[in-house]
Amino acid sequence: MNYRHAFHAGNHTEVFKHAALAAIICRLRDKPTPFLVIDTHAGVGTYDLRSVEAQKTNEAREGIGRVYSKAIPSAEAYLNIVRSMNPSGLTVYPGSPSIVRSLLRGNDRLIACELHDEDAASLRLAFKSDKRVSVHRRDGYEAMIAFVPPIERRGVIFVDPPFESKNEFRLLAQKLGEAHKKWPTGLFAIWYPIKSTMPSVLFLDEIKALGISKCLSVRFLRYRVDDKALAGSGMLFVNPPWNFDLTLRTICAELMEAFKAADGEWSVEWL
Repeated sequence: MNYRHAFHAGNHTEVFKHAALAAIICRLRDKPTPFLVIDTHAGVGTYDLRSVEAQKTNEAREGIGRVYSKAIPSAEAYLNIVRSMNPSGLTVYPGSPSIVRSLLRGNDRLIACELHDEDAASLRLAFKSDKRVSVHRRDGYEAMIAFVPPIERRGVIFVDPPFESKNEFRLLAQKLGEAHKKWPTGLFAIWYPIKSTMPSVLFLDEIKALGISKCLSVRFLRYRVDDKALAGSGMLFVNPPWNFDLTLRTICAELMEAFKAADGEWSVEWL
């Protein structure tokens, strides 16, 4: 599938993904030492939900629109960012680099990578006054290898590809293996869409074959898998913080309840 962020901004997979991303950055903030976040497929940073692209799918209505005003303790850091950007009603949605920047402290850093010319230019303009953020027009898979290990020696590499390529899952597994070899103690957070069961099953088999000792897999399906529509998505966390599996279980349970997803299901397991 082709997952360009502008068409899917604020949908149910974005809510799950960004709630988990915010949660893991909050855990990094628990220690006083600085950290680095590498966003490999950053997009433009902020999306207008009134744009032609967003209105074409109108997916935000059944995503962030369903949870925007609800009390969800496990996702409060994420939802507070969305609310702060929408003081007069939900009209814009923050992409991952905007969410990350909102959670950075003075000495933390964000490297945001985007390969599309216009998107990279928009991102650079949006963050030009923030010295904590550097924007690179660069292939994200190259970046996740080139920039590790960081000088901070801690942080998270967030990998959120558009899945434009037919061999995206295989490429993702390959590059994770290369990056992990270069930074075996690094924290990686990887997202992938789920329309049908088999691609994700094969992908997880490839991940298992890498032999990574600490790999946490989470699946959040708001709808039943039918091989047609986007049912949900999955995330992998390599070297997650202590008890982060419990955090993810709470996020999944609370979001599923907030969505009132009768056909939904979720799972959190160690590979």
